[in-house]
Amino acid sequence: MEDKISQTKPVRDNAWISTEDRISEILYGVIMALTFTCTISVTKTDKTTLNDLLFCALSCNTAWGLIDAVMYLVFAKTDESRESSILKFVRKSNNSREACQFITDALPSSIAGVMQPGEIELIRQRIALSPEPKPVKGDRIKDFKTAAGIFLIVLLSTFPVAIPFLFHSNLQIALRISNAIGILMMFFCGWGLGKYAGRNSLLTGITISLFGIILVTIAIALGG
Repeated sequence: MEDKISQTKPVRDNAWISTEDRISEILYGVIMALTFTCTISVTKTDKTTLNDLLFCALSCNTAWGLIDAVMYLVFAKTDESRESSILKFVRKSNNSREACQFITDALPSSIAGVMQPGEIELIRQRIALSPEPKPVKGDRIKDFKTAAGIFLIVLLSTFPVAIPFLFHSNLQIALRISNAIGILMMFFCGWGLGKYAGRNSLLTGITISLFGIILVTIAIALGG
């Protein structure tokens, strides 16, 4: 029984880049790289064209990683401001019912759904009596570290898909190896998501791989 429970137990996330961010960025990078490399099979590819495609894949992932990192910082600041405004409202509001509703909305729905009104009210009272929190410099540094990590993850996820073309002269074989690497990377991303969420890792890995292949196909068909 303990073994069964351990297989579905979600993983605690103590990393400075969350599991969702880490895996999703790898998936973005792999899918974008595959949209470039997979076009090699449908074009008359010479060495110059191949180099151009690989350069475009690297440039695209570099740009996307930078954009994603900047957007992470924007949303991190937005979340911080939102949390601060909720705490200020709860601390100063004379309308306890509305303050409790703000607290309920801020909680994950699965947790808020099992809490009693009295428990929410107790949280409100504790917040009202607590001093106003001071900004923590370490949090800002952590946000920049996470943004830098996101950029590097997207950038580096290009290389495993591109490397076969650099070391194998036969383009068709290199393409097959590249596609296999891309599918395996998507599978292990899905495996990690399944383990993190407490789901069936094998099934999640297969599902993410299939979704990734479909997305790559759609992107290529739309000229992406």
